[in-house]
Amino acid sequence: MSKKNIRKGVMSANAESADTHGLKAKLIAVGVPLGLLIIAVATMVPFIAGPGKPMGWFKYVYSAGAVILLICRLISPYRGSDIKLRRLFRIESWSALFFCIAAVFMFYEPRQMRDWIAFTLAGAVIQIFTSLAIPARKRKLLNRK
Repeated sequence: MSKKNIRKGVMSANAESADTHGLKAKLIAVGVPLGLLIIAVATMVPFIAGPGKPMGWFKYVYSAGAVILLICRLISPYRGSDIKLRRLFRIESWSALFFCIAAVFMFYEPRQMRDWIAFTLAGAVIQIFTSLAIPARKRKLLNRK
């Protein structure tokens, strides 16, 4: 095999890897907001419908949003060298885990809203904190350079 053919093989393998990475980034860019939106909508349903209404389907919608968010957070870890930014991304992954725990409590205690609401609020607080802290840390790192 000539050097030219070997280079073509390496370039096509790199191009294939870049396409896979681009697809992964696109799926994450769509999946995270979609998962958060599904969680928000499913959280509002019991409050809008009122107490005593049988709205059992919202548990499945909430769970789907939580699983989508968890998968996106797990396949998109921070690979940079900044320890504080890595820690913030790890904390952000915990918010998805809290949403999944809340989904478990929806099925475990279907009559009580206390537990899943508490975990949903904890996940929301962590999500809000990291959505403010991550861009601030990235700006700070850019200003240093």
